[in-house]
Amino acid sequence: MLQSDKKKKIIKKYQVHEGDTGSTEVQIALVSAEMDELIEHLKQHPKDHSSRRGLLRKVGERRRFLRYLKKEN
Repeated sequence: MLQSDKKKKIIKKYQVHEGDTGSTEVQIALVSAEMDELIEHLKQHPKDHSSRRGLLRKVGERRRFLRYLKKEN
């Protein structure tokens, strides 16, 4: 899970308009940041298979967002 201050920074950086928290770009950025944290966790704990499964789920989620963004733009 992302800390709220880090999450706010990411939203501020990628938002399309003021108050935007759910656009595709913001969601991709948030999932990517969560993936980075999971990758760092797995470097320290290589046998944590439940976190590895969560990372694979995030990869699939980001892939779907990117596919949608490519289709819409």
